[in-house]
Amino acid sequence: MGKTRTDYDLPEVEQQLTVASVDIRKSQNLTQAELAQRMGTSQANISKLENGKLNPSVAFLKRLADACDAKLDIHFQ
Repeated sequence: MGKTRTDYDLPEVEQQLTVASVDIRKSQNLTQAELAQRMGTSQANISKLENGKLNPSVAFLKRLADACDAKLDIHFQ
């Protein structure tokens, strides 16, 4: 299997976002294509998000949360 951007030197917050996006999708037993359809986006965008190649807007992340019946929680520490 090839390496994804998460295997390299992504900033920590980007790594957390890519891992969280994969985890939420898999927790719902959704394929990338199914999630994309629920969100009204393309499977390519889901792939880019999960590989750290997409810098999503808050609106995109909200659609992701809504598509997975989850709550989006963004905070600073």
